[in-house]
This record gives sequence, structure tokens and C-alpha cells, in this order.
Amino acid sequence: MSEKVKYTADDIKKIIKEKKVEFIKLQFCDINGTVKNMSVPATQIDKVLNNESMLDGSSIKGFRNIETSDMYFYPDISTFTILPFREDKQAGTNVARIICDIHNPDGTPFEGDPRSNLKRVMKKAKDLGYEMNVGPEAEFFIFKKDENGKPIMETHDRAGYYDAAPEDMGENLRKEIVRTITAMGFEVEASHHEVADGQHEIDFKYENALTSADNIVTFRYAVKTVANKHGVHATFMPKPG
Repeated sequence: MSEKVKYTADDIKKIIKEKKVEFIKLQFCDINGTVKNMSVPATQIDKVLNNESMLDGSSIKGFRNIETSDMYFYPDISTFTILPFREDKQAGTNVARIICDIHNPDGTPFEGDPRSNLKRVMKKAKDLGYEMNVGPEAEFFIFKKDENGKPIMETHDRAGYYDAAPEDMGENLRKEIVRTITAMGFEVEASHHEVADGQHEIDFKYENALTSADNIVTFRYAVKTVANKHGVHATFMPKPG
């Protein structure tokens, strides 16, 4: 996303009311970078903003054991956004997302939380006089699904680098992804077919390391969701095959 919005708690509550937000997804990543979330009714927003929403860390890879499983969501309200692909047009309601840090019961950052660790490393760099900026070049593959909706090892197309339609069968899919992430605040610079069969690239503006990490998490979530809507499977594996 471009410059993060400086929301206040009152701003969040106002948007929830105006946009008829029904649910809020509290998102975080495990140690493998897999996006996890817990959905709460929007009526729980005060509890969320007061860092009172709990999770069980015993079943999250790399987190806690059953004896010390209680953990807390600490939302970064600058990451609050409406999820365009979760709109319930019939009911007229929306779903929002907030990316969270994970903290221990005593309020300290959980040492296994990737986002908290990135913030710690960025502070060390800043103390040394450096600023960490990242310009992601996000590439992904699109595979077909079988009649049961399971991904198969057949790419969506056989196009190559910078190919156009009809060889590039992902143009409309990429356009919808771009529209989706633009609505979520991204500044998209370009999109095109990549070198390999079924490989695609969408480039967005560089940011500081934390914002870029949040952007990549959001991007992956959006790409997979839009691809599934189109009846195909998106993967960020380096070179599947």
C-alpha cells in the first residue's frame, strides 16, 4: 500500500458504521509466513482495539504449547481495510481486515511472531542510522483445478514473457487482482505474463520493510481469493513442476 493511513480508534468505528462492516478478520502469520486469521463480529471492535482479543497459540506452527497457549492480538489499526472480495451484496454488508502483532499475556511481543521480529530488526537498523526499504517483485503461478476443485499440475496457459491474449489467458484475472488491491490502497505500477507457463507478475510500489511485508501478506491473500473465484489455483511456489 502507499502511505499508511493514520487511523484513530474513532475513525475505525466510524468506517465500520458507514460501510456496514459485519465482521473483522484479525490476521497474522505463522513462522512459515502462512496467513492465519480469526473472524470476530464488528460489535467486538472495542475489545479488539483494547488488545483484549485472545487466541490459542498451541495449534499454530512455531507458537506455544498447550500449557502456555493463551496469547493476544495487538492490532495495527493503520492496516485496517475493507476486503472488496468479501462484500455481501445481497445483505449490503462488508468484511474488514486488521493485521495484528501477537503478544504474550504480560503484554510483551511474542518472540515467535514474524511481524514483531521484523519491527525489532528495523529498530536496530534505525539505531544504526539505516532505513530498511523493500521493493517486492511479486510473481505467482496459476494452475487448473479438477472436477472436485483440487489443483492439478497443469498450468492455466502456455504463454511466455510479455505475451498478449489469447496466448496469455490470465489478463482478465490480473485485471481483477489489480482492481482489488488498488481498492485496498496499493499503488500498482505494472502487470504482465512472466517467462514460464502460467506465471504472472504484478508490481507495486516499494515501501519500508514492515509495510512491504504487510503488503505481500495482503497481496497473496487477494491473489489466492480472486483466483479461486475464477475456478483456478494460485501458488507462490518458486518454480513448481
